[in-house]
Amino acid sequence: GAENMRFSACTGIDNIAEAITLLELNNWDLVAAINGVIPQENGIFQSEAADAAAGGTVPPLSSSSSSSSPPSSSTSAFCPVSPTSRHIVERQPRMLNFRVEYRQRSVELVLEEGSTVGEIKNILETELGVPVSKMQLKGWKSGDVSDTTVLRSLHLPKNNSLYVLTPDIAPTASTSKNSALQESLNQNFLLVISHREAQRDYSLNFPGSRTIQEVKRNISDLTNIPVRHQQWEGWPASASDDSMTLAVSGISYPCHHLSVCRRLSPANAQEPTEECADVHMISDSEGDDFEDASEFGVDDSEMFGMGSSSCRKSPMMPENSENEADALLHFTAEFSSRYGETHPMFFIGSLEAASQEAFYGKARDRKLLAIYLHNDESVLSNVFCSQMMCADSIVSYLSQNFITWAWDVTKEANKARLLTMCTRHFGSVVTQTIRTYKTDQFPLLLIVMGKRTSNEVLNVIQGNTTVDELMMRLMGAMEIFTAQQQEDIKDEDEREAREMVKREQDEAYRLSLEADRKKREAQEREEAEQVRLEQMRKEQEEEKEAIRLSLEQALPPEPDEESGEQISKLRIRTPSGEFLERRFLGSCKLQVLFDFVASKGYPFDEFKLLTTFPRRNITQLDPGSTLLEAKLFPQETLFLEAKE
Repeated sequence: GAENMRFSACTGIDNIAEAITLLELNNWDLVAAINGVIPQENGIFQSEAADAAAGGTVPPLSSSSSSSSPPSSSTSAFCPVSPTSRHIVERQPRMLNFRVEYRQRSVELVLEEGSTVGEIKNILETELGVPVSKMQLKGWKSGDVSDTTVLRSLHLPKNNSLYVLTPDIAPTASTSKNSALQESLNQNFLLVISHREAQRDYSLNFPGSRTIQEVKRNISDLTNIPVRHQQWEGWPASASDDSMTLAVSGISYPCHHLSVCRRLSPANAQEPTEECADVHMISDSEGDDFEDASEFGVDDSEMFGMGSSSCRKSPMMPENSENEADALLHFTAEFSSRYGETHPMFFIGSLEAASQEAFYGKARDRKLLAIYLHNDESVLSNVFCSQMMCADSIVSYLSQNFITWAWDVTKEANKARLLTMCTRHFGSVVTQTIRTYKTDQFPLLLIVMGKRTSNEVLNVIQGNTTVDELMMRLMGAMEIFTAQQQEDIKDEDEREAREMVKREQDEAYRLSLEADRKKREAQEREEAEQVRLEQMRKEQEEEKEAIRLSLEQALPPEPDEESGEQISKLRIRTPSGEFLERRFLGSCKLQVLFDFVASKGYPFDEFKLLTTFPRRNITQLDPGSTLLEAKLFPQETLFLEAKE
């Protein structure tokens, strides 16, 4: 509280929320916080006494940076510094972590808060190969910022998530999977949010680039429920981080239903705690506005650690959760509320689902399973959570190598539920081991490795440990796991190679059978076609023969030479060189001649009948005219010729 009053006096910042936020960002280092607001030359702040000793002139510490204003002699313009701090203090630069997503890539950056947005883009240009001129850096909580903006002026938390858009650069084939994400960032999501206490629904449109944290802030404005007091239902399990954009959170498109209500405030909860300040002082890591002390049911003196009243906090996990996923969602929200957003990403789902995720994928994708067991009745819980589980090195190592699942055993019903789950998945030995630990030995961190036959607990880490020891034991477990994983990868590769050979052989055999089948079918089709053609030819011949016989039977009888009538004797040469000879009455029609020729196998529509000299085409004459009229009397030699 005293630091806050000194800070306000030095900087002229009367807003208590802003003052506390700036102090928290500098770990309550008063000098560093003042330098962050009013940076001095070379990052050095000099007290009035130190300056007086040096005989120099100190410019007044105010929010104005104008060089034309005269130095102020008012003592309120200077920050009162205790005798122990009357010396030049080197300001330690505050480092900021950035995780930048671009299509299928992710880049981790660490920069001083004195850097500019443009410097981030220059680094990303080198890392991603994307020109700065075509790069849009998104995800800033304050909206779009210019390249010259200094990071310090944005009052960012330590850990930040950003993403790069390049609308002028078409995605390549390797980034085709990310095109859906790019499209989702530009889509609008309709969130239908039910405020349970007020029995009112809000239908709100948000772009896919909006973060979950920004949605919660908007709901805070609509419902007057501070972000830290909001209890949600309906977020998918994949929406595990409030810094996620709606596009990647897994919510339904185009419409998703949620509900929100006010969580039981710490002042009215029934669980006593050892650390009151953690509940009321910690601010949301995404820069959530500091709520008034009345929201927590405490006065200013209690807020600044000057009161002696006890505080209470809501349980990490309710007793009546319908399923493990709901319990884990509540656990994660409460853990973030108490200890901040920098913590391991807890798996949202049942212990069985967490085991499946860790143990039963491809060998290269398998991970160790870390089971965190929390107990609020242990005096070690707050220290272990805030100092161990929230340490950057531990969070990073767990995120990379472990699936982290958590459970709260404070309530007997929840502890019994856990023991039942452990018996089902790990056997009675592990269950008995957990049962033997006393309350003051909690929290526990169980490291479990999946094996072919059964799951094995490699290590049980108790709450009375240090960050270094915890990291060493995690690395030891990881070493054992890696050795086993390499064997599994080798076995899996060999098995896949054998299966690949078998698949190739099966495919070759299938193709051979297919080729034989096609060849057989082609042969069958050809034979069937030959049979059909032969049948057709036979039918045609039979039809021709029937016509020939019919014509032959219809011909008038050949007259005798001594009949006394005019007789025409015709000699017809066939294409094969043979001759057909027959007598006809001179009064016979030409049609009788044509029918005679057809009855010998030379139908009228296929052959033409010609005279030798002079050459005449008899078939072109009128079939009703007589042989005498056609001048085929008393005798004539004709020849047959196929029509073209």
